[in-house]
Amino acid sequence: MKTLWKIVRSGFGLAAAALGFAPVVWAADPGGAATLAATPTAPVDYAWVLLCGFLVFFMQAGFAMVEAGFCRVKNATNLMAKNTIDFVVASLCFMAFGFALMMGQDYKGLFGTTGWFLHGDNYDVGRYLMFFWQLVFAGTAATIVSGAVAERLKFGAYFLYSLIVSALIYPIYGHWVWGGGWLSKLPLGLGHLDFAGSGVVHTIGGFVGLAGAMVLGPRFGKFGKDGKPKAIPGHSITLAALGTFILWFGWFGFNPGSTFSAHQLRIAVIAVNTNLAAAAGAATAILLVFARTKKWDVGMMLNGCLAGLVAVTAPCAWIEAWAAVVIGIVAGFLVVMGVYFWEARGVDDPVGAVSVHGINGVWGLLSVGLFADGTYGLATTSEPFVRGLFYGGGFGQLLAQAIGAAVCVAWAFGLGFLAFKAMDKLFGIRVSPAEEIKGLDIPEHGTPAYPNFVTLNQ
Repeated sequence: MKTLWKIVRSGFGLAAAALGFAPVVWAADPGGAATLAATPTAPVDYAWVLLCGFLVFFMQAGFAMVEAGFCRVKNATNLMAKNTIDFVVASLCFMAFGFALMMGQDYKGLFGTTGWFLHGDNYDVGRYLMFFWQLVFAGTAATIVSGAVAERLKFGAYFLYSLIVSALIYPIYGHWVWGGGWLSKLPLGLGHLDFAGSGVVHTIGGFVGLAGAMVLGPRFGKFGKDGKPKAIPGHSITLAALGTFILWFGWFGFNPGSTFSAHQLRIAVIAVNTNLAAAAGAATAILLVFARTKKWDVGMMLNGCLAGLVAVTAPCAWIEAWAAVVIGIVAGFLVVMGVYFWEARGVDDPVGAVSVHGINGVWGLLSVGLFADGTYGLATTSEPFVRGLFYGGGFGQLLAQAIGAAVCVAWAFGLGFLAFKAMDKLFGIRVSPAEEIKGLDIPEHGTPAYPNFVTLNQ
């Protein structure tokens, strides 16, 4: 067995050399003994980050349930496939290329240059911990798009899109913010800040989704001859609600885990702020729609909850409870107005992903520059505290947040539009009219989601 391992390891080293990588170096700490000796408290932090990462991974199930519930039964299998393939592709592509581009040695503030295939010095417990944490975020960013392009995108095109996001779009922008890149070094405030990913994860996913929805065009029957939008009800509000609860639960890993340390007691503040923003967003959305329609719209309430979670993700560590509520209230308003706004312009987003993640991701970034209260720093209490406009911090931090948000929107929408447009020109990304009307489950996958049930409303 040892001989076999030597052959495999040597073969990998030769392949790496042929591809231009550095020779195999086993100088890191793959066993963890050196790390433990240097930091006896490391196991607590490792367990904390991994546990939170497992919660973020479980959010994939939440996204799958939300999207399936908000879409028709004839496309449920397709949505399960897309939400699964996101994490499959992200795991492999982020390991091979994305992590190096995002967290490798910085090159002029633009991208990382080391860590390909988690090779050499990256065979280290600390680097693997960082990789897993960023991987679950990469999978989240990719899967957000599946809802915006639901019910009409070819699975093959989605496969390629997922590869592009996890290997290029997410990691490069992530490097600019979290990997020591140029946005984090803006000479304004403390540079562009995003504690847990309102921009890096959600704005990226939301605006790539907008690009995809625009290139694809609306579903058949979404708009009448007069151009007015028509409701296309999903097949299960029960699944949508279940998915929302899973996401809400997963967010308690998403945000508090971004301390990257169980010894940061600020996790209590982060958890409370996360919860309050979700509640405020849900309450605002359902009341706003009731005032307009006299109906208690559960679907919009669920999206309001998610909108509040998205918005508070960037500022959650740096704000008081009242600010979390205000951020959630604004998020609830924005998601409702956003859905109406995009529909009025002919954009068909079946689950409201652009409004939930794109618009409210931007709002979350801006809110850092408004509500950061100066009681917590970037990572530890020894680092500079973050202070926004309403707490005497001036306009510097707010301007840094606005620049980062604008760059994020332009990067995500621009590259997303180019990717979808290029694929459409090369092989066509939309299924045929007959397949769309029949539903994607049978033509694309050969398997209905509910083979033992007769459904009257497809």
